[in-house]
Amino acid sequence: MIVWLNGTYGAGKTTTANHLKHALPARVFDSEHIGYLLRGIIGDLPHTDFKELDPWRGLTIETARQVLEYAGGTLVIPQTVLQHEYWTELTDGFTKAGIPLRAFTLHTDAATHRHRVDHDTDEPTARRWRLDHRAAYETALDTWMRDATELIDTTHRTPAQVTAHIATLLGE
Repeated sequence: MIVWLNGTYGAGKTTTANHLKHALPARVFDSEHIGYLLRGIIGDLPHTDFKELDPWRGLTIETARQVLEYAGGTLVIPQTVLQHEYWTELTDGFTKAGIPLRAFTLHTDAATHRHRVDHDTDEPTARRWRLDHRAAYETALDTWMRDATELIDTTHRTPAQVTAHIATLLGE
């Protein structure tokens, strides 16, 4: 099974994934690493985000399939996907591979998001990127994400509370 954590940049996906790793238990598959790999190989091709690179989506699906086939269990993938066509390609690929998927969007109001991003000590250099993409996240949320994922409001929840809530929804 895949537990996908979507949401705006800085929403707490990686923190929640690391908590879920122990709570479920599960393995965390940060598909950003595939993006880093591809940047070294085809990063000279025009793109502004590695998710625009077609191989990123195919390699994410295939890596998840092979890891689950080899190790079994559950994979938690903390990755923002704001483009509906990319999301559809990923979910169709998981379905074709026979991998069950539960997708959650971690959401917080704009003021809380800004506060969390401003006070992040793990990746302070990502501040501008995270804030600049809030509007694109809101558009995705309003046009397709609410229907395609389960929305979890994290505004007044700690990472431990978000983790416990997701674990409950998963029947753990």
